[in-house]
Amino acid sequence: MNDAVSFRRMTEADLNTVLKIEYQAFSHPWTRGIFLDALKSYDCWVMTAGEQQVGHGVINVILDEAHLLNITIKPESQGRGLGLRLLEHLLQEARKAKANECFLEVRASNQSAYRLYERYGFNEIGRRRDYYPAVGGREDALVMACTLLD
Repeated sequence: MNDAVSFRRMTEADLNTVLKIEYQAFSHPWTRGIFLDALKSYDCWVMTAGEQQVGHGVINVILDEAHLLNITIKPESQGRGLGLRLLEHLLQEARKAKANECFLEVRASNQSAYRLYERYGFNEIGRRRDYYPAVGGREDALVMACTLLD
C-alpha cells in the first residue's frame, strides 16, 4: 500500500467530517455530544491521506492501561490497510503515555474489525452480553486485550 497518511489531533472543527464518516460507517454511530466529551477527556486523532480525512480514532490511557474507544475508516477507503495504520498510530500513542496493555470492545458481528485486532495481537478475553444497540435489539461485544510492551 502506497498511500501516504498523516495523523493529527482532532479538534472541534473536525467534527462535521468526523460525524459524516461515523454515520457512513456505522449503524449506531457516535453522536456530536459523545465526540465533544471525548475531545475534553481522551486522545482523539484524525487520519488524512493527502488532503482527505479518511479516518479517526479515540483512545484513553489511565495509568498503565489503554482503552481503544473508537476507530473508524471511511467506508470507501476500507480494505487498503488504513485501519491497521490507524490502529498502530493509536497504540504507539498509548505506549508513549506508558500504557502496557490495551483493551477494546468490538461488535460480535464485526468480523473484519475482529480480524484486524487479532492480526495486531489482540486476544479475545471475554464477552459483554447485550452491550451494543443493534437493529432489532442488542448485540454482544467481544472484549479483547493486547500487551503493548516492546
